[in-house]
Amino acid sequence: MAGQILGDRYQVERQLNKQAGRWTLLGRDLTSQQWVVLKLLFVDDQLIPSDLKQFDREMHALQALSHPCIPQYLGYFEHELPMGKAIVLVQDYVPGNSLQDLLQMGRTFTEPEAKQLATVLLKVLAYLHRQTPPMIHRDLKPGNIVLADRRPHLVDFGSVKMMIGAERSAFSIVGTDGYMPPEQFSGRAVMASDLYGLGSTIVHLVTGQLPSTLPRKQGQLQLQEVIDLSPAFTDWLQWMTEMSLDRRLQTAEEALLVLNTGQVRGML
Repeated sequence: MAGQILGDRYQVERQLNKQAGRWTLLGRDLTSQQWVVLKLLFVDDQLIPSDLKQFDREMHALQALSHPCIPQYLGYFEHELPMGKAIVLVQDYVPGNSLQDLLQMGRTFTEPEAKQLATVLLKVLAYLHRQTPPMIHRDLKPGNIVLADRRPHLVDFGSVKMMIGAERSAFSIVGTDGYMPPEQFSGRAVMASDLYGLGSTIVHLVTGQLPSTLPRKQGQLQLQEVIDLSPAFTDWLQWMTEMSLDRRLQTAEEALLVLNTGQVRGML
């Protein structure tokens, strides 16, 4: 599709990703000359309702958000292609590699680097959780974080969920095994669920190993057996990744305070 014009405005440069019924393309806005991401969902007999729901969820989430570390919503249109009709979501392009790409290249992160990434991402989560209603990302993992100009950007909002109601939780099983807390396997997600995903991501960055492969004792990661980190940072990572929701850090603001002050459990 390289060179093809979509929506009378966006010139396709190359394909970024392709799944059944869904394409992600890199394009150029011929009006502004800026790079954009075009997410196509084909509307045909093969369309899966959950794919349409995910597409709609991401579009509405991005429309409501404005943050330097979150892709900006730029538009939406329908387009006829030789293979059928497609709906297209346009968002700005974040140049860089995902943390998953870097891990696959053999890159691991030092404690100071990991703390810097965690600080920025906790502020992003705090922004999402402050929305009305609060937004839960539900799929924090290295593949959904792009490092651009040494700043992490949280991408892919297809799993985001608004928390509505007195219980302030979201019910549906969404997420990625290895970074998803136990409560999400039963269809429940709360703010602390995003903290688990972020904590698991940081554990992967510093150890180079999938969190699910690391030893646990009574639901707590035994990081001291696999890597030498400061006691305070080790405690913070264990606190973020507690299997028990009640024992986990509860809010992004609380997690940021603990990270920046080096407090350990029992001091708050």
